[in-house]
Amino acid sequence: MHNSGLIQILFLSGFVVLILGLLVVDLGIFEKKDKVVSFKRALLTTLIWIGLACAFGLIIRFAGEQMHGVEDKQALSEVVHKYHSKALSAKIDAMDYDVALNEYRRQSTLEYFTGYLIEYSLSIDNIFVMILIFSSFAVPAQYYKRVLMWGILGAMAMRFIFIFIAGALISKYEWVLLIFGVFLLYSGVKMFIQRNKKEEIHPENNPIVKWCSRIFPITHEITDHSFVRKIDGRQFVTPLLLCLIVIEFTDVLFAVDSIPAIFSVTKDPYIVFFSNVFAILGLRSLFFLVSSIIRMFRFLKVGLSVLLLFIGIKMILECEPLNIDIPVIASLLIIVGILLLSILFSVLLPQKQHAETQ
Repeated sequence: MHNSGLIQILFLSGFVVLILGLLVVDLGIFEKKDKVVSFKRALLTTLIWIGLACAFGLIIRFAGEQMHGVEDKQALSEVVHKYHSKALSAKIDAMDYDVALNEYRRQSTLEYFTGYLIEYSLSIDNIFVMILIFSSFAVPAQYYKRVLMWGILGAMAMRFIFIFIAGALISKYEWVLLIFGVFLLYSGVKMFIQRNKKEEIHPENNPIVKWCSRIFPITHEITDHSFVRKIDGRQFVTPLLLCLIVIEFTDVLFAVDSIPAIFSVTKDPYIVFFSNVFAILGLRSLFFLVSSIIRMFRFLKVGLSVLLLFIGIKMILECEPLNIDIPVIASLLIIVGILLLSILFSVLLPQKQHAETQ
């Protein structure tokens, strides 16, 4: 038991070191100057982050049991019974250790990639709102990446707390999944109804901005990438810091959708966290990529709303008393199909030019 705990700590420590190393490389070497990120660069960095996420998926495929410090059949059965479906538990119990271990690794890998795809897809809706926030605060494009850098670091910290609290609740009270499922159905219906609604953000009416303005002196000028600037001997908060704070709180609201969605695939908080972190790491490059081609995908919000509806229904079906288990591979194929169809319809039925002008 002592060795298993040590293995688990080493695996998680290695993951943290890996993430910190990737952040240092991305933010320290490649982001020295304030400049507008081109479409070509955004595409390249997006592909790199997707490649790194896939590479970590291979680690889970060949050593996934290490995240729980599994060393024998009994430990493996305990992990599967705690975090996975009853069908997988029954299958694992009937297998030899080596065969069962391979099945567990395969299932965990599928769950990781499905969770990653869900989080990455739902991040696109988050990006729509981020674009509005930057526009409402009149932030110059060359400062986007600095705000997003700190936004991503804050999002990772908050997601870590949210995921493990949710995981603890689910492991103790399984009916929490039913609440998550109903909430996802509500979110999917709401997104579909409001898909064509013109969203607007007015910073002066934002309660966060109002609260900050009562506590800190605020300057409305953006002269550099500073979050706090000294003017006539006094420290002033700049619009960049207000923009960052609003983005952080917005991400919390989106996490209420995306994290329960991944728990529909797996109850393992480590897999949820790993898939979430890699999706967040690629969010900044995805932002610049999507913001360049946002007009091309008119049906993407419809696809995301259908995605939320499917995940909500899946979560409800798998709860008591129905206990209808939808295999992870089937979920993955359905999710990919929904996204591909929304993109295909966007390409085949582009928005008319006069509608775009309006």
